[in-house]
Amino acid sequence: MGRIEDKFQNLKTNGRKAFIAYIMAGDPDFGTTEKLVLELEKQGVDLIELGVPFSDPLADGPTIQAAGQRALASGTTLSGILDLVYKVRNKVQIPIILMSYFNPIYHYGVSDFLHDAKLKGVDGLIIPDLALEESKETVDLAEKNGIDLIFLIAPTSSLERIKKISDISSGFIYYVSLTGVTGVRESLVKEVGQFVNKIKKFTKKPVCVGFGVSTKEQVKELLKYSDGVIVGSAIVKKVEEGRDEKDIVKKTSEFVKALVSSAREK
Repeated sequence: MGRIEDKFQNLKTNGRKAFIAYIMAGDPDFGTTEKLVLELEKQGVDLIELGVPFSDPLADGPTIQAAGQRALASGTTLSGILDLVYKVRNKVQIPIILMSYFNPIYHYGVSDFLHDAKLKGVDGLIIPDLALEESKETVDLAEKNGIDLIFLIAPTSSLERIKKISDISSGFIYYVSLTGVTGVRESLVKEVGQFVNKIKKFTKKPVCVGFGVSTKEQVKELLKYSDGVIVGSAIVKKVEEGRDEKDIVKKTSEFVKALVSSAREK
């Protein structure tokens, strides 16, 4: 059993849901990212997504795009991110997921990347632009290396596609709560609960909701229907607002602590 599956089983046993935090690796530098990973685990985050910066991030809104540019400007590379995961792996028990577009992985070499990712301590991988129809090689290699490959389901997905993705996704299923790019939203689609229930007709795997989640109220509401909630842009915004490493860690930690507290409320 991998760390992700183990985490969700433990949460279920304890009557809890997952709070998943996304930060951009290397934003503004690796030292800050390392401290954030350690601090977020202390604040009760259940899983961490580390974004891999890319020059053409089609699924990301302006906040994460800007974070990616800051990370690239600081010299962040995919191999550097794997080294960072290796560095923190013995310091934290939290599952670590990389969220990357396919291009950096392709240039690294898919087989080599998945081998190295496992060696360095990566638990899961999300590739938002990896089409289901073109995923077999990556799925097989991920399974061979013991890495969970997490697929996204959108509000526009057909029942046939929901079933196929539910079958192939491992670790958990990522439900995109709205159409469009990532980013903070004042309100979320009211039909989220109905759609999550639709997905759960096809699978017993955990279903987590992301995209646009930014407030304590949204976190609490979405966890009524899902097995976990993912917050990205709102956290990345706190990183952006920080004056220096100490201020970034403090601001981000305080914000995430409040969200985690909301996630734990009955």
